[in-house]
Amino acid sequence: MSSVVRLFWLGVLFVSCLLGLARATTDLSLSAVFTSVFYQNQSDTYGERSRVILSGWESMLNESLLIDELEQLVRSNSYANQQVQYATDPNHWKVNDYWATPVESLVTGKGDCEDYAILKYMSLRAMGVAEDKLRLMYVRALDYDEPHMVLIYYEQPNEFPLVLDNLKSEILPANERLDLKPIYSFNTQGLWLAKATAQGNKIRDNSGSKSWEQMVQKIQQERI
Repeated sequence: MSSVVRLFWLGVLFVSCLLGLARATTDLSLSAVFTSVFYQNQSDTYGERSRVILSGWESMLNESLLIDELEQLVRSNSYANQQVQYATDPNHWKVNDYWATPVESLVTGKGDCEDYAILKYMSLRAMGVAEDKLRLMYVRALDYDEPHMVLIYYEQPNEFPLVLDNLKSEILPANERLDLKPIYSFNTQGLWLAKATAQGNKIRDNSGSKSWEQMVQKIQQERI
């Protein structure tokens, strides 16, 4: 199976994962997520240092609730890029492909492109950015000739989205990122094939899949 086809079907499955992930986290206030039980569970799992790391994330989110939405993009993008050091899944998790939760990325301090995008997505949703403005997008990073994932943000539906990326710190419109070849994008609402215009062709609405239940369960367990 080619890497592009494999990534396509991973995206189809991940749509259902994001639906469960969003229900498990973003329907609640930050105070309902970052509880004393939450911190104790992470401390038991990762050690006392995790309290400092995750309280820093909580503080950043709380401080960003009432600021301009474009500034929220900047904060989310820079925070993830600064807090997480790039590492491949085989080196970090000892498996070929692993989708880390934001907690896992932050407390280990490492992740790959998917993990950066997930952390930024979840941070922005926690800040109150609407779901229909955000998509995770698979692209081809032409400078590296490798598949890659970024987070994209639509300020207006018919405009080219802004790209939040771990390869480049500057947030630019997609039509200015000539180093990226879009393949498809997705969120909890569906999956879109990329095309020359901004939105792309929606080809699939969300449908359930047991393949990503483990990911959803991890998110839920982190909150207990």
